[in-house]
Amino acid sequence: MSDPQAQPPGDSNYRDPNAGQPPYGQQPGTGSPYGTPTAAAPLSEADDRQWASFAHLGGILSFLPSLIIWLVFKDRGRLTNTEAKEALNFQITLVIGYVAINVVSFILAIVTFGIGGLLIGLTWLLWVAGVIFSIIGFLKAKDGQNYRYPVAIRLIK
Repeated sequence: MSDPQAQPPGDSNYRDPNAGQPPYGQQPGTGSPYGTPTAAAPLSEADDRQWASFAHLGGILSFLPSLIIWLVFKDRGRLTNTEAKEALNFQITLVIGYVAINVVSFILAIVTFGIGGLLIGLTWLLWVAGVIFSIIGFLKAKDGQNYRYPVAIRLIK
């Protein structure tokens, strides 16, 4: 047993080759295997405009694109933060409108034996308004201008 690494740990001549080294994957001098977290780089002006406009355009699908863009880029670009919040507030307002129309239509359909169910068609008008206002917001944000939706409950400040 001439190799000191091959000797059992109870032996007084044994030396651990990794003594003093941090565990595998951990950066020296940190308590985390991933190193020190760093802040994301700020967006350039072109990227800021792009993500701000995408926040509005994503509203055509639902509120999720605006929410994701706001959560990811809110600290990286001033325009993106402002426009994504505005788009998200508008999309939340539309969701509230959809729910209200469906509930009222359902209740009226029960009371009027189905005739009140025709109000469900108002959801198409709400969707068309959402698409039009989202496109307008997209075009304004693409030019670097702030856009304020004409009807929105501003829940996120």
